[in-house]
Amino acid sequence: MSHKNIFVRQFLFASALGSCLLLTSCGGSNHSNNADNRTFEISVSNLTAGQPLSPIAVILHQSGYQAWTDGQPASVALENLAEGGSNTDLLTEAHNNSAVLTSGSGIAAIGPGDAENLELTADAFNGVNLSVITMLVNTNDAYTGINASDLSQLAIGESVIFNTPVWDSGTEDNTEAAGTIPGPADGGTGFDATRSTDDRIHFHPGVISNQDGLSGSILTAAHRFDNPAAKITVTRTQ
Repeated sequence: MSHKNIFVRQFLFASALGSCLLLTSCGGSNHSNNADNRTFEISVSNLTAGQPLSPIAVILHQSGYQAWTDGQPASVALENLAEGGSNTDLLTEAHNNSAVLTSGSGIAAIGPGDAENLELTADAFNGVNLSVITMLVNTNDAYTGINASDLSQLAIGESVIFNTPVWDSGTEDNTEAAGTIPGPADGGTGFDATRSTDDRIHFHPGVISNQDGLSGSILTAAHRFDNPAAKITVTRTQ
């Protein structure tokens, strides 16, 4: 499946905005106005020099949900996000999980140096965890985010910052070849059901690029990245 047009449009849109966007919750549970409701503003900042981030998936949940497990194969839904940048299947999977309280999606890619804000409210009487996932779109299958971070002790008005590393979903070989990168560096194929022989989630080893010895790479030194790739700031507002 090709995601060329999707990511070109999203990248241009995010770059044109050049500022934070305030969004409301998309898809999730209904909430009553009671004392157990907690509202969080989640801001995701792109810290990379040349890696747009795909539309973010943001999930408030309890302990029965986990977006991924280190060292284990990625779900097909996570593979879709990590290879093609689409968060649709991941959010659908989350919505159908009874431990998920609510979820939201970004509306565009986040360009380098840009940020996006999302506000979510959940009935969190038994505590609340946060997962945020987004793809580095000028890669084969790299993503960044947080997985089941506990927000239950965050008081109203308090904030917490997460500096997030880059993960490799292990579902696609990091060839960096033309036609395999969905972002604006290539505009190639996104999700491919064929799995890498590695097939386990691990820290990403980084981009090599055609300027550092990988002659078949479509990527340049501008697409390299260091950790952290993103800064996620969470503020409890209610």
